[in-house]
Amino acid sequence: MLGLAHRAWEIPPRAVVAEPERSAIAPANRAQPSSQSERPRQDDVLALVDEGRVTRSTLAALQSSIEDYWKRDDQHGGAGLRPAVVGQFRHAQLLIGTTTEGSLKRGLQSLAAELARLAGWAYFDARQYSTARSYFSQALRLAKDVSDRQFIANVLSCMSLQATYDGDPNDAAALACAAQDTARDTAPSALVMSMLHMREAFAHASLRDPAACHKAIAKAHSKFEQAAGEGPAPQWVRYFDETKLIVDTGIALAQLGEAQRAEPLIAEGLRREKGTQRRGRAFHALWLATTQLQQGALDQACDTASIALDLATHVDSPRVAGHVREFHTRLQPHARETPVIAFEARMREAFA
Repeated sequence: MLGLAHRAWEIPPRAVVAEPERSAIAPANRAQPSSQSERPRQDDVLALVDEGRVTRSTLAALQSSIEDYWKRDDQHGGAGLRPAVVGQFRHAQLLIGTTTEGSLKRGLQSLAAELARLAGWAYFDARQYSTARSYFSQALRLAKDVSDRQFIANVLSCMSLQATYDGDPNDAAALACAAQDTARDTAPSALVMSMLHMREAFAHASLRDPAACHKAIAKAHSKFEQAAGEGPAPQWVRYFDETKLIVDTGIALAQLGEAQRAEPLIAEGLRREKGTQRRGRAFHALWLATTQLQQGALDQACDTASIALDLATHVDSPRVAGHVREFHTRLQPHARETPVIAFEARMREAFA
């Protein structure tokens, strides 16, 4: 539910909503090549066209595409972006193979690392965790090739988040700490460290360790305050603003069962968030509903969850659908209550 920011408390019971990926089936009346070797591969064609043509404009175009993909991910979910992002990643790999100029090649490797991370994130949002790990691993390798320790830490933090979703909170904590150690090697931005401490807090919340979770939250807030006096942080961590810090703190506290402290933080985060941040708002509305349910406000919780349900119908994110199912499970002790019956009816309609 992190939007950047799955945590163990966000583990969905089963996949829903997302349609299975379809294999391409050629029409029966279309002539087929006599053998696979006779069919030109798209990658080969792209390599032929782009060979020797990498320029600074090429890098700028790839960077612009990455930024656009992240915006679309936030607005519409990551599952539908998988084909486009993977295609761009393969294209970047081909360009690396045909580029010899040092600075251009290094720039391509950095962009390819970000595309691999983005592909991993898209598969993570689709709840295809094994494939996501494969792309995260490729992102680590590419970042290592250019000695970008802070970006390596970023990828490790993504893997930590996925581990919470995948039911491995101990691994999540270990990965978050490894990310911090990796980042410290390079005099990291305080904002980077703030984000990494918050990822650690999520892991400890999943482990139901209040002391460790509160300690990590305090470090996240302290580093965030330090970041105000620094220069620009890396582009990939700038999403972690004050609103994100507030709402993530609320989510960690909610996972610990500290609903009274968590509710106003998550509510404030929702108030501040942009309307275009549909997936994040859906996650956060569900966590707000959870804190309300924990405090016995069933009617209010169902109303808030209905807002999340409306948002969920506009995003292609099996993670969001999983959170809706998880909240529905929490309503089962109240299954005969009118607000729950109404919510279930809306849920059936939304996921029909």
